[in-house]
Order: sequence, then structure tokens, then C-alpha cells
Amino acid sequence: MPYVNIQVTRERVTAEQKAWLIKGATDLLVDVLDKNPATTFVVIEEVDLENWGVGGLPVADYRARQLEKQS
Repeated sequence: MPYVNIQVTRERVTAEQKAWLIKGATDLLVDVLDKNPATTFVVIEEVDLENWGVGGLPVADYRARQLEKQS
């Protein structure tokens, strides 16, 4: 009974995109591990940007620094 947890930042992820993620994750487990899709669970959690960090920074600050580097 596989359980997949996908976490993304809360930035306008559409219901259609979520459906693709659910199908893609399920299909991957079916194809690679021969799991039954009827007992494969996929949960998508949206996390507020202020609760997500990367490179030791809140994601908004990290992105701003990346843009500065590109300029």
C-alpha cells in the first residue's frame, strides 16, 4: 500500500496540475514496482512560502538572490 506525499509551495497550483501529479506518481509506482493503483495513495500538500526554505533562506529571499546573480 504505497503512500506518496508531494509538497509544493502554495503558488497557484491548479486542480488539473494536481491531477497530473497524482496520476504520474501512481503510474510510476505501477510501472516500477508493480503496485496496485487501487491501493496507492498520493497526497499533495501546499506549503506557504514563508514556511519553505532553501539554501538557509526563506524561499522568497533565495529567489531574490538568484535573480540578483543573473543580473
